[in-house]
Amino acid sequence: MPTPTKGPRLGGSPAHEKLILANLATELFRHGKIKTTETKARRLRPLAEQLITKAKRGDLHARRRVMTVVRDKDVVYDLFANIAPRYGNRPGGYTRITKTGPRKGDAAPMAVIELVEELQVVATTAPAKKAARKAAAQQAKVEALAPDEETPAAAPVASAEPVADDVVADNVVPDDVVADDAEAKTEDDKA
Repeated sequence: MPTPTKGPRLGGSPAHEKLILANLATELFRHGKIKTTETKARRLRPLAEQLITKAKRGDLHARRRVMTVVRDKDVVYDLFANIAPRYGNRPGGYTRITKTGPRKGDAAPMAVIELVEELQVVATTAPAKKAARKAAAQQAKVEALAPDEETPAAAPVASAEPVADDVVADNVVPDDVVADDAEAKTEDDKA
């Protein structure tokens, strides 16, 4: 059972309020956006979103449920064929209310309620960007920890020069061997 609204009803009687909201929903789906009072726009939003959600189902039962509110068959066809497929990947939030200035005659606060555009690129790239950032952060953690773990003290050092036979087990070359190698090189260069 729907919760009763607080405050006065639109139009006076429950039946009149129901007809006002049905006509507003029909015109919203026909034109894509309408200008009305803020109160009517706020009351129309949940009804319009429910109708779009039913239209996304697309079966016969949903079409008959929508036809109880929206009496125009052309608008119902347009809702099921064109409007609902636009929001296939959107879980809700199909309408937007934008407040405008007061009405000239009675200074009633006015608003524009419109159907929002479909999500296309945003829905597909947002998880990809988030996953890429998460992978980059994980890679940075691995690289930060890798130098401490991957460079043990007894790792062999690769060099371009040949190492003498009497190299100590710790890969440290004694000074006399280095000096002998340097002398041998200079003699080879002179020859």
